[in-house]
Amino acid sequence: MAGTPGPVAGAPPRLRGQCRLPEPLDPRLRQRGAESAARGGSHKLLRSWLRATAAELGGRAGARLGRKLSLPGGSMRLLRLIHTPAVPERAPRVLGVDEFAFRRGVRYGTILVDIESRRPVVVLSDRTSDTLAGWLHDRPGVEVVCRNRASAYARAVKEAAPQAIEVADRRHLLRSFSLAVEKTCHEHRPCLQKYVERAQRAGPRMSAQEALPPTLIVDRVVWRHEEIDRMVDVDYPLSEIARRLGLDRKTVRRYRDTSFDVLLASARDRRNVPLDRFKPYLQAEFAVGNTVATELYQQIRERGFRGGYSTLSRYVGTLRDGTAVPAPAPIPAPRTITGWIMRPCENLPPRETHALEQVRLACPDITNTRNLARAFADLVRHRRGHLLGAWIRQAEGRDLRSIRSFAGFLRQDIDAVTAGLTLSYSSGVVEGHDCRIKLLKRSMRGLASFTLLGARILTPP
Repeated sequence: MAGTPGPVAGAPPRLRGQCRLPEPLDPRLRQRGAESAARGGSHKLLRSWLRATAAELGGRAGARLGRKLSLPGGSMRLLRLIHTPAVPERAPRVLGVDEFAFRRGVRYGTILVDIESRRPVVVLSDRTSDTLAGWLHDRPGVEVVCRNRASAYARAVKEAAPQAIEVADRRHLLRSFSLAVEKTCHEHRPCLQKYVERAQRAGPRMSAQEALPPTLIVDRVVWRHEEIDRMVDVDYPLSEIARRLGLDRKTVRRYRDTSFDVLLASARDRRNVPLDRFKPYLQAEFAVGNTVATELYQQIRERGFRGGYSTLSRYVGTLRDGTAVPAPAPIPAPRTITGWIMRPCENLPPRETHALEQVRLACPDITNTRNLARAFADLVRHRRGHLLGAWIRQAEGRDLRSIRSFAGFLRQDIDAVTAGLTLSYSSGVVEGHDCRIKLLKRSMRGLASFTLLGARILTPP
């Protein structure tokens, strides 16, 4: 056929069927391929293409791509081209160690990464300290080891490379501390419950503001009104108020010149609100003698409820029978409070800042936890390892069980944690390879042997 490129001069016999090497589109690459083929290197070029395809895509996906590109070879042939790279005789100067799961909860392995070159070095078949210690014994030269807080890896490094500096990963430190903060918030949840119930008993009957569901729009209007009134009282100019709150000057002027009731009425959420958000209000009204379903229905309709009358009447019937479940107090979840505590102050929106202040008023222990968390996050983010000992002593002096346990755990691994909060090394490169391993496992659907998976992991992309 006219226009069909012929075989490359000097090429070896075709490996299968009528497949041939695809001709590069770039004229320079075409000339380079022709020169390589003339020297008898077309077979090596073909194998390098097939090996790269197998390493990136695997067997079946690589074979499908090969058929479209006229590259010879089936799935098994592609996989046989992948070979595990040779293990270096000396360990890297800066070594990263982390575990990964062959099958989560059943079998785990260990990956060793050269932090400076960002390439994996070897894949070990388990995560025991003996296996890692044996590998380090046979290959000296490691000076810095970046690891997580696993005790098995710490024992292996101390046994096989005692001269190496151990660096605890900062991301794992923050993750472990956030779990300790979440446990503390969960332990003091009864304090928040008592605070809310006491405020409900001591407070007067619900006003129009308190009766509204706690939507984002209502909370934002209430907060802005309070802040703008406070700044106006101390004679802040409009431009300064707008700059501090991140608002437009016209918005500040509207909040200053408009009554609070009008602002609150305009803040009503027009979306369909379920009845569950009005149950605290309905129970409070029913307790003071307002038991007429039609009047209750009209009141919650004015406050944003868009459901039918039958929905309300059935719930009022449960209130009359005494079978209604008491409405839970609006208490944030422990994980939500932990997010407020662990995030930097400047990244918290005003609504969450106000909610965190209410939680701190309700429980002094959460206030202490928040202060310790901000101090520890400052140590981690700015690498102030020289202040770690003072922080540990302060945490151990508080009556917070989870925080004290975390501080004791840091004291047991004080050298590695101090190095992690001082040096610039981290396990970020290793975490990236962990994500790549997950992708490789999913592409092979969990059917790959340890040899094949290790070969694909160690083959450079």
